[in-house]
Amino acid sequence: MINTPSLNVEFAGLNLRNPTMLASGFMGINQDNFDRIYKSGAGCLVSKSLSIRPIEGYYNPTVVALNGKSYINAVGLANPGFEAFAAEIVDNTTPLIVSLVGSCQSDFIPMVKRLDRLHILGYEINLSCPHVKKMGIEVGDDLEMVRAIIRTVRRNTKKPIFIKLGVGNVDVLKLATIAKEEAANGVTAINTIRAMTIDLQTYSPVLSNKIGGLSGRSLKPVAVRSVYEISMKIGIPVIGCGGIFTWEDAVEFLLAGASAVQIGSGIGTIGINIFHLISRGIRKYLENKGFGNVQDIVGMAQKY
Repeated sequence: MINTPSLNVEFAGLNLRNPTMLASGFMGINQDNFDRIYKSGAGCLVSKSLSIRPIEGYYNPTVVALNGKSYINAVGLANPGFEAFAAEIVDNTTPLIVSLVGSCQSDFIPMVKRLDRLHILGYEINLSCPHVKKMGIEVGDDLEMVRAIIRTVRRNTKKPIFIKLGVGNVDVLKLATIAKEEAANGVTAINTIRAMTIDLQTYSPVLSNKIGGLSGRSLKPVAVRSVYEISMKIGIPVIGCGGIFTWEDAVEFLLAGASAVQIGSGIGTIGINIFHLISRGIRKYLENKGFGNVQDIVGMAQKY
């Protein structure tokens, strides 16, 4: 009789029923969506990035599909602000990580103090949005600011902290090293990267902001490489993110060293059932290969 492999994952202070997570930015702003996505099979949810004050974001168009499995978006970190979001999730019972964004360390103190009282697992600190000035990647390129923000959040919560890394002017390995030194529990790799597309008939950039962030299939090889190098060279837990549409994609990230994976663009193509489909595929892969649990394959590619 073949034992059914376990999909449960424990890492960086988290205990999840399976390694699939909703990525920040996709359907991540209201409680009804969190409930639906968790029931659909996600192991964990990450909210849209919240700021200290509401942000209206950019005018449409804010998202453009490239080839069905890649997207460029420039939403502009639109969100209702952390206070409105705290009221939205006051009765939350799902495993939820809240994504936070700010332009300096003082932005994070009131957000963490308010949200820490709610039923959440922890925080993902967005230091890598590629298309909003004075936030995201501009902050992530300032190593001293990165250090100050992580240290400030760490001092104000005992919950797990994950730092979302992007590909900017600073090597992700340097950012991951700072995250480890400042006692972050893990990192998410990677965020979208700067990109654009131009309409041949109107001669103008398609997005209203002109520059956006590339996500989906086109991002995956860069993301897998980042996960591999961070996990192997820095030794901090990594959540893989970028271009995961199938169980094969998810397994590749796990083999590279990811302890879990976040899914975003795949929802646009497949729908929220993608979490169930990927989990089922991972379980079948483990069974066929004779592994007893997900942890057995995390980082296996680093042996070769």
